[in-house]
Amino acid sequence: MERSKIVAVITGAIAVLLSIAYLLIVQFLDFRGEMVPAPIDLSMVLW
Repeated sequence: MERSKIVAVITGAIAVLLSIAYLLIVQFLDFRGEMVPAPIDLSMVLW
């Protein structure tokens, strides 16, 4: 193969690996459960 074709195949393989890694990370973060909102600052309520 020519050098440009080899570079294209390697680049495509890297893109596929990055997309699979992204999907796995998203699935892991989604698996953790429902997102809980940040706690409310109650220090201003006491005034």
